[in-house]
Amino acid sequence: MTDIADPTLARDSGEVIRKGSKSFAAASLLMPRAMRDDTVMLYAWCRHADDVIDGQDMGSAGGNEGLPPEDAAARLADLRAETLATLRTDAPVGAPFQALRAVARRHDFPERWPMDLIAGFAMDVDGARYQTPDDTLRYAYHVAGVVGVMMARVMGVRDDAVLDRACDLGLAFQLTNIARDVMDDARMGRVYLPAAWMGNETPDAAAATPSPAVYAATLRLLDLAEPYYASARIGLAALPYRAAWSIAAALRIYRAIGLRIRAGGPGAYRRRIGTGKAAKVAMIAAAQGDALLSRRAPPDLSRAGLWTRPR
Repeated sequence: MTDIADPTLARDSGEVIRKGSKSFAAASLLMPRAMRDDTVMLYAWCRHADDVIDGQDMGSAGGNEGLPPEDAAARLADLRAETLATLRTDAPVGAPFQALRAVARRHDFPERWPMDLIAGFAMDVDGARYQTPDDTLRYAYHVAGVVGVMMARVMGVRDDAVLDRACDLGLAFQLTNIARDVMDDARMGRVYLPAAWMGNETPDAAAATPSPAVYAATLRLLDLAEPYYASARIGLAALPYRAAWSIAAALRIYRAIGLRIRAGGPGAYRRRIGTGKAAKVAMIAAAQGDALLSRRAPPDLSRAGLWTRPR
């Protein structure tokens, strides 16, 4: 297996990330070229897999809420089978799976990691419900935490303790995404907020903004994300400098979404919650300082009490 990404796969994957995640696309530009190519190739497969299950294109509205359950289950079965064929054989596969195969082999992924992501999609297909914060964190691991682990491996990380920090960043990102998308998810029949935090309430799919109880639960979810963001910052020290800058930028950009939700109150949901181009540029510049500081001895921040990924 060559140590250089296939230029066509890398180019096509780069187009996927530019359409699917402006935040991650901006942060990835800070990485060395070979590392960036592999991260965007991994992202392209993750995005493709997510869209296959939801019947979407780049996360656009109109997902599988209109599809019969057996159709979503069939999509999941096909995705699982094609991913296993990608990892276990040299059989011809589509471009996103070619990208996964190249990255997984180049960086020696355990088969479990891509399959753990698919297990998260299965939770959506099965209509899983989340009673406790641990239930929500378990889901967040499967759809985002394990992606953080795979991305860290692409960046050269092999130490399990550092991979735990990378998983923490994925968890924090997903908790922020859940908070941002709480009303959109409700319209798809999905609720990821812990039911124990909302009493008898659930988000009203017909409402433009969350109720006081749902908004309060959303703020608790953002509070839950904070120690995972703090833990992830410790992991920056183990990354090459440009990778640390990129990840620090992504951390700042995603965390800013939660700050906007707090500042805007329930009315923040009347429009898409995100960060503008100028704000992204400012946060990318500030993240350079985060990366430089990470070159010093990191503080001794224990992970005690944090949810820990399966090994």
